[in-house]
Amino acid sequence: MSRQNRESERSPQNRGGGPMGPGMMRGGEKAKDFRGTIRKLVQYLRKYQILILIVFCFAAAGAVFSIIGPKILGTVTTEVFEGIMAKITGTGEGINFDSIARTMLILLGLYVLSALFIYIQGWIMSGISAKITYKFRQEISRKINRLPLKYFDKTSQGDVLSRVTNDVDTISRTLNQSLSQIITSITTVIGVTIMMFSISWQLTLIALLILPVSMGLIAFVVRISQRYFAKQQEYLGKVNGHIEEMYGGHVVVKAFNGEAKSIETFDRLNGELYDSAWKSQFLSGMMMPVMTFVGNLGYVLITIMGGWFAVRKMITVGDIQAFIQYVRSFTQPIAQIANIMNIFQQTAAAAERVFEFLEEEEEITETNNPVKGVEHYGHVEFKNVRFGYDPEKIIIKDFSCEVDEGHNIAIVGPTGAGKTTIVKLLMRFYDVNSGEILLDGHNIKEYTRHDLRENFGMVLQDTWLYNASIRDNIRYGRLDATDEEILAAAKAAHVDSFIHTLPDGYDLVLNEEQTNISQGQKQLITIARAILADPKVLILDEATSSVDTRTEALIQLAMKNLMKDRTSFVIAHRLSTIRDADLILVMNEGDIVEQGTHKELLARGGFYAELYTSQFEKDFVEAV
Repeated sequence: MSRQNRESERSPQNRGGGPMGPGMMRGGEKAKDFRGTIRKLVQYLRKYQILILIVFCFAAAGAVFSIIGPKILGTVTTEVFEGIMAKITGTGEGINFDSIARTMLILLGLYVLSALFIYIQGWIMSGISAKITYKFRQEISRKINRLPLKYFDKTSQGDVLSRVTNDVDTISRTLNQSLSQIITSITTVIGVTIMMFSISWQLTLIALLILPVSMGLIAFVVRISQRYFAKQQEYLGKVNGHIEEMYGGHVVVKAFNGEAKSIETFDRLNGELYDSAWKSQFLSGMMMPVMTFVGNLGYVLITIMGGWFAVRKMITVGDIQAFIQYVRSFTQPIAQIANIMNIFQQTAAAAERVFEFLEEEEEITETNNPVKGVEHYGHVEFKNVRFGYDPEKIIIKDFSCEVDEGHNIAIVGPTGAGKTTIVKLLMRFYDVNSGEILLDGHNIKEYTRHDLRENFGMVLQDTWLYNASIRDNIRYGRLDATDEEILAAAKAAHVDSFIHTLPDGYDLVLNEEQTNISQGQKQLITIARAILADPKVLILDEATSSVDTRTEALIQLAMKNLMKDRTSFVIAHRLSTIRDADLILVMNEGDIVEQGTHKELLARGGFYAELYTSQFEKDFVEAV
């Protein structure tokens, strides 16, 4: 398993990698600062405040038109009942169908207006939600490019991905579905209560007394189910993480006969997920039957009391029918309000995570007067550089070195000596604690990061290619390059011949894992990309240990073409490959302990000689 994926799986902020519906974001996770987060979210909505006000008005109007309906329908029922009774008793002419028809047309018009208002407010709110989501993702994308490398060193990729996808989607769902629904539900509760009191205050009191019983039972069920939802989301994340790791590393799993252990782990995680999922879904599904049961008890009481009131001429038959409809309309919006309050808590938690990301400390601000129009040759100088990833733990203690343009500099040393750190400082992925690094006589802090990095090209041991054609992967070195320039770079990197053997040549699209070409071919493509970029300074992380002898020879030739007339920093792992370097810097524990040519360092019999001898003996033993 990769360290990154294990961290992603363990991270409490990354649990719940699967699809999540409202109320299931992270099993009841709440924001640490609910009010502050909501204020920030309101600031994002302020631009759309007029549209949101229209949405609220339309939502309220739609609810009002729906509320009036049962009352009007009740008058129709009363008119039908009284007409029939008058006909039976001979005290009238029967049912007045013309009056009923007019009333039904009015009722139809109200319901059409209600549906139209609800449709319009939904359409407007969907647009606002999409724009807010777009803005969040745009800001997150730009923020990623402004964050220092140290942020990604301490934060798992899965956590960042969760903020971009799950958290933003949660905010979008709430804005799209719940914001207008809360207005509709509140309007419905208030309007229905008024209409119920207008029919009979006695029946209304009976209905209101039933409500606490229903809400109490629901709260009890929710409290129990919440912890199972939390466990469900936790193990959903673990199952997803395990499957991703096992699928991504399936070759290693098979090579070490890890299938049985993988299946055992999956079965354990899947069992826990099954156990929590069915319990949470069962308990969640109990809420509607509980409400229906308690509601039916209420209908029985209301029907009995309503019938008694009707006999005593206190209310009409149509009022009983309307009241029962109102009671049915009363409990649902209350349950919706309770659910929306829970969703708002979860949305605030999601928004808080997004805002935390957007407020992360960014890279040190660029200089106000950057160096421009300077002719670059590739002269690099380190002056008394001190650096530590943690200021309390300095790993580069006092590093000084001067490199003339066009020279090939090899950096060697044991693991943890600081070789890669020197490169990160040179590219200004990190800033030094003290001292300075000069490029052609100018402190690298005097350049914008963009201008500085335009002078550097990198070829790393871990190749990075993306899901596009080989042509586009090479063009990534210089996006405005012509096809002829790409072809010339490919030939210089000795990659052109093998590309022509591929089914689609330069137009072959690399798959996501880049498994349709070999490791050596990938390395040659990255070298072609660097040649196309035509940088003044090269950084090479030697990458020939995992390829065959013929491909290694091609890579070495490509690297020689790449390094020609350029200042080159080579992080050397195989010391036999840097014998011709103009200068070898030998590092140990953050300091340069020796420097010189290969012959000079061997003649001294110092630290480099020990490293070289031990590696030579190891290579000899392996060859034998």
